[in-house]
Amino acid sequence: MNRHRLAGIGAITVTSILWGTTGTAATLAPGVGPLAIGSAALGIGGILQAVIAIPALRAVLPAVRGNLRLIVLGAVAVMIYPLAFYSSMHFAGVAIGSVVSLASAPLASGLLEFLLEHKRLSRWWALAAGLGIIGSTLLCLSKMTDAAESAGQTVAGISLGLLAGATYATYSWAAHRLMNRGISRAASMGFVFGLGGTLLLPVLIVTGAPLLASTQAFSVAAYMAIIPMFLGYLLFGYGLTRVGASTATTITLTEPAIAAILAVFIVGERLTTLGWVGLAVIAGVLAILAIAPANEVERKTATSTQRIPAATR
Repeated sequence: MNRHRLAGIGAITVTSILWGTTGTAATLAPGVGPLAIGSAALGIGGILQAVIAIPALRAVLPAVRGNLRLIVLGAVAVMIYPLAFYSSMHFAGVAIGSVVSLASAPLASGLLEFLLEHKRLSRWWALAAGLGIIGSTLLCLSKMTDAAESAGQTVAGISLGLLAGATYATYSWAAHRLMNRGISRAASMGFVFGLGGTLLLPVLIVTGAPLLASTQAFSVAAYMAIIPMFLGYLLFGYGLTRVGASTATTITLTEPAIAAILAVFIVGERLTTLGWVGLAVIAGVLAILAIAPANEVERKTATSTQRIPAATR
């Protein structure tokens, strides 16, 4: 293994670890709601992504008008994603919320390509989708023995996790389409994340007062925006220049595992045996999607190497 490839693998591994800490980090600011955490993390982080991409953005400004709808679609998805993602963990717990969100994203990506690009879904995708439904059902059932309020919150959290996965798939698809139209990766991500981050600012203004109430809450918000979001994406981009996206996707499978482990050993969350089985089934979904194509076109052309991994937290 040459040094460049090893450096790329190391960068993406560090990125996955950083992304895996976001749910646990959010619990360190208990007086701050998920909307404030989400809008601060991706709002500020997204704007910083646009700032470092200014030269690339200027270079492709003439192409903006013809791609404005696609940019707006991706930006709206970026705005919704962190609100749904952190709310999912708030209601269902860090372990369940993060794993459901991450596992549903590649499933939603395959479905989006089927609906919008008419790519035939493979049997592997159907298997993964079926297992995803089974795993989510087991997670719901694992909470049904608790109080009705807790069970209801778990269902709400899983539903929001599915929304998070769908919006992740949407802005990934939009950014990918921009790249296919000749807009550079830096400019595509800068446009989508910069506008999405700007759309999150009103949410941050309305909900973000608790972030300034204590040094700890402010530190959590600063960590989320600068380390996992901003630095994480810099490392991820560095890694992608040295390894293929399929390799990167496989490496980022460590993210939900890290999130679940931190939730149990640091946050103190507890899962029943049925809950652990549900998480294991969803882990199987991620493994299938990492090694198998989502649709028939990918099987024939290997375009899966152009996917954006479940990354953008």
